[in-house]
Amino acid sequence: MTATAAPATLPDGLPDGLIVVVRRECATCEMVAPLLDEMPVHVISEDDDEGLATSYGLGIETVPTLLRVVGGREVERLIGWQRGEWRRLSGDDGLGKDLPEWRPGCGSRTLDPGISEELDVRFRGATLRSRRVELAGLEDEVEAMFDRGWTDGLPVVPPTEARVLRMLQGTTRAASEIVALVPPDLVECTVEKVAINAVLAGCKPEYLPVVLAAVEAACTDEFNGHGLLATTFHSSPVVIVNGPIRRAIGMNSGVNALGQGNRANATIGRALQLVIRNVGGGRPAEVDRATQGNPGKYTFCFAEDEEGSPFESLSVAQGASAAASTVTLFAGAGVQPVVDQLSRTPESLAATYAACLRTVAHPKLPIAFDALLVVSPEHGRVFREAGWSRAKLLEELTLRLQLRGEDIIRGAGGIAEGLPESFAGATLPKFRHGGLLICHAGGDAGLFSAIIAGWASGSTGSTPVTREVRP
Repeated sequence: MTATAAPATLPDGLPDGLIVVVRRECATCEMVAPLLDEMPVHVISEDDDEGLATSYGLGIETVPTLLRVVGGREVERLIGWQRGEWRRLSGDDGLGKDLPEWRPGCGSRTLDPGISEELDVRFRGATLRSRRVELAGLEDEVEAMFDRGWTDGLPVVPPTEARVLRMLQGTTRAASEIVALVPPDLVECTVEKVAINAVLAGCKPEYLPVVLAAVEAACTDEFNGHGLLATTFHSSPVVIVNGPIRRAIGMNSGVNALGQGNRANATIGRALQLVIRNVGGGRPAEVDRATQGNPGKYTFCFAEDEEGSPFESLSVAQGASAAASTVTLFAGAGVQPVVDQLSRTPESLAATYAACLRTVAHPKLPIAFDALLVVSPEHGRVFREAGWSRAKLLEELTLRLQLRGEDIIRGAGGIAEGLPESFAGATLPKFRHGGLLICHAGGDAGLFSAIIAGWASGSTGSTPVTREVRP
């Protein structure tokens, strides 16, 4: 019940001494009301507009709240009624002798639905720097956003001032902070702009730090977001989330993890795509030149099942701390199922994976394309029971994915695609060093895994990027 506040500047006009904030329809406030006439205390009631505004400025969440002010700064705060503490602050050892020793308070009116949004707009709305768009009285909000080109083809949530302000409460970062230069137009993108697009996408405020990390990763030179957008290939950003944030915001790493149905998975990936579209100018048939594209261009985001994995997490493999919350961005081109219902040894299952991985982009094209292998729990159990590590599986796959030059030169197998004839005597790996990633996700029923084929790899295309999630 006792909270000692760090000194904070108070709203103008409040006196030194004791200040109490109360409201009607609060049983504890009614109980202590007679005492307020006995105390040297300045009373603020949330039941009038001025008092409500002052309570908002003080950050009151529970009433009654008793504050002690010295030199215009708050130095102590008591929440609810606790007889001993009120006596100590008031200096009256007999205060409230007929009252119970302790009673909890009630919620502040500043937190009531509707009122909290109104107060946010009233007192914080001026801090938003984005251009306001006024709609005509008979204009439909959803259709207006379609007409203005702010959507990805699906309806979006209108980004009102109240919604954007509420979204910004999901991060401690300043709304004016520059997050990144967003390609293709290399436009400065603030936390506020990301928040607006997170609202459009349908995110909750607690998702915003993950979206911010994804935007930072997508706008790095290594990830090459501009090239990924402008390529005629199918690929788009794939967001893999690791660490405690997964559970904190309710992400899906299990059944249907790569599919629909989970709000966090769906809207985080969508928010990233909307930032690229609405801030960076990346629109289909303009800078976005994908020949066919893939559904991941709407959203492609999931969490790794770290707890059930036979391996260390993807983020740890990418160099992050095991305790950190991270996003890893991979330039992916869609999901290729892997079916193996009979393998019960890691060698056999690895052989299946290698055979399927060989087809990424084209069986005769080595090194040029990366891949992400998503191991399912039932397949993962095979490796766990055999004691295989991630490194062991990668070693086995690398050995099985050495391609004979004679098989991959142009014309081999009656296929014109392939390498020049000069490679006939060579042996080449299917993937560059670091170009095959492994993570663990999915439901615990089904002997299926998945391959997410990548775009052009390395300096000629994109390198996977991992960024830590900041609050």
